[in-house]
Amino acid sequence: MAEKTDAPTATPTAEELKAIEEETKKKAEADKKAKEEAEAKDKAAAEAKAKEDSVPREHKSALKKAEMYAEAMNMSKTGIYDQLTSEYGENFPPEAAQYAIDNIVFDWKENALKKAQSYAEDMSMSDSAVYDQLISEYGEKFTAEEAQYAIDNLE
Repeated sequence: MAEKTDAPTATPTAEELKAIEEETKKKAEADKKAKEEAEAKDKAAAEAKAKEDSVPREHKSALKKAEMYAEAMNMSKTGIYDQLTSEYGENFPPEAAQYAIDNIVFDWKENALKKAQSYAEDMSMSDSAVYDQLISEYGEKFTAEEAQYAIDNLE
């Protein structure tokens, strides 16, 4: 035998029904927006991966080398490009080296400062001599702006 329950059954008012309907509509819109945002994010990730996959292996290798030179040796952009393309250096084709320079993300002013600190401390060079070394085409090949930042921030 089934038990009978005497639970009260209240009929919602028109205002309550409208509020429920609006809440349901808002949730559906929020769900739709979240789904669209997730799809857009997935699409962007897929496009980024496709772009990365379309980059030649040699270009990717040049970028990794550039990152290593920037991080470990505090080199300038121009110095890295020259090292990447040098027949006595990495011997990458100019297109691969340019890809690396165009895609590396680095604080070049900070690299100039690290080089300047090394010249000033290890070689006891004057600020003027350090600046000249930083911008020299036979030296570090930093830009004048990067070199000036380094000199201005030497301790």
